[in-house]
Amino acid sequence: MDHNANSRYLIVAIRRFLRSVLSINDGTDIPATIEGIKRDIGFRGPTAWILIFSIFIASIGLNINSTAVIIGAMLISPLMGPILGIGLSIGTNDFETLVRSLKNLGIAVSIALFTSTLYFIITPLTIEQSELLARTKPTILDVMVALFGGFAGILAGSRKEKTNVIPGVAIATALMPPLCTAGYGLATLKLSYFFGAFYLFFINSVFISLATFLVVRYLKFPWFPF
Repeated sequence: MDHNANSRYLIVAIRRFLRSVLSINDGTDIPATIEGIKRDIGFRGPTAWILIFSIFIASIGLNINSTAVIIGAMLISPLMGPILGIGLSIGTNDFETLVRSLKNLGIAVSIALFTSTLYFIITPLTIEQSELLARTKPTILDVMVALFGGFAGILAGSRKEKTNVIPGVAIATALMPPLCTAGYGLATLKLSYFFGAFYLFFINSVFISLATFLVVRYLKFPWFPF
């Protein structure tokens, strides 16, 4: 009996320890999270220009095959906003925010494709570098990176004490280089490159949104209207 009691006590203690370490409910600031995601959805004025400049930087990085330059572009990219907004709006049944997120994602993608296509028309690649070719053939690993990156992004965004994980997610899920590669495909009329790279961007966006939706429901965000 004493042995059984000690075993049960140990199991309960381990469960409590794991719950205290792995719980994602502590420190959640739901109102601030909703407000922050909604604030970052729009692409107007400075945000649009930041996207344009980051696309130019990422395109140059692909041109010279520089991982450091590409990472720098993703650090300043504002593309995460509407993608998180899609997951939030579906998870809270907020149709107005869903429409706004899809609209602004379309605007962002259009700006990115136009900018990267223009760059590669003016400054064409002479050699297709490895950084560019890596974005033309998505794999299941890209899906996994996007999903886990999405989990990290929404969890970081939902904390009362914010971290720098959001830029890290942009790096991990590689939202910028696929759009630039798609622009290269348009500029050179290589449609296989365009569709492969755009598909990579699409699945990254879908699985980041899916991860956001799952965390939003797990944390029991209130249904709209809040």
